Amino acid sequence: MGHMERSTRGDDYQHVPRPVAVLVDEYPPHFMDPPHSHERAQLLYASAGVMSVMTDDTSFTIPPQRAVWMPAGVRHQALCRGHVSLRTLYVEPGADARLPGRCQVLKVSNLLRELILEASDLPVEYALDGREARIMQLILDEIAVAVEHPVQALQVPMPQDERLLRACRLVMDSPGDEADLDHFADLSGMGRRTFTRAFRRETGISFSEWRQQVRLAHALSLLSLGGAVTTVAFDVGYNSPSAFTAMFQRAFGVAPSHYFEAAIDHSRAAA
Repeated sequence: MGHMERSTRGDDYQHVPRPVAVLVDEYPPHFMDPPHSHERAQLLYASAGVMSVMTDDTSFTIPPQRAVWMPAGVRHQALCRGHVSLRTLYVEPGADARLPGRCQVLKVSNLLRELILEASDLPVEYALDGREARIMQLILDEIAVAVEHPVQALQVPMPQDERLLRACRLVMDSPGDEADLDHFADLSGMGRRTFTRAFRRETGISFSEWRQQVRLAHALSLLSLGGAVTTVAFDVGYNSPSAFTAMFQRAFGVAPSHYFEAAIDHSRAAA
């Protein structure tokens, strides 16, 4: 039997006789990968473009400097905000005890990024000794280092109650909508106090905090795709660019213009 050829189907990589298997694919804007799960854990990394990944309880936004670690068996779907160059690393169970058993957003260091791109050019059934095996082992080492420094503010918890989910989907579809809390409580068939208590109980944060996180995640997508700071601020519901910039800097540690420049640099390097 010959060595496996590259495929763009995730299922084809679940039983590769190697600790790590790398899928490479290109997706058009607005592509939606429907809900599914895999036998292996995976690292989802877009070397160019911005992607949203939704599990049953969290939504993640992934620009080119970030990746999502997804344990085996976690049901998820993905939405491409623009053109996305995807590198997915499927990691066999037990390959490295340091890797987490829950979903986590990771910062992709320059070294990890280059290793992933290099691994994408190796044979699917790479040599189990020598340089190729060492590259894959170093990837696992770098993921383990990134796990120790989780990235905040890029993940949004999702409630399980269908009534609350109805409100959440509306916000995620139109983050800049200025409808007030009473509107969403009515939409959910609840009183204001019942809605706010139920929302906090299911997500751990208030509805206003949740909506702010959704807006910031959406803003990050727009900025990474080349949107101007002023335009993005109004698009996601802020009354002034300065208020948006202050909120963005508190959440991400840099001004939106600087984050945008970093994303463009990464995208150009990956092209």
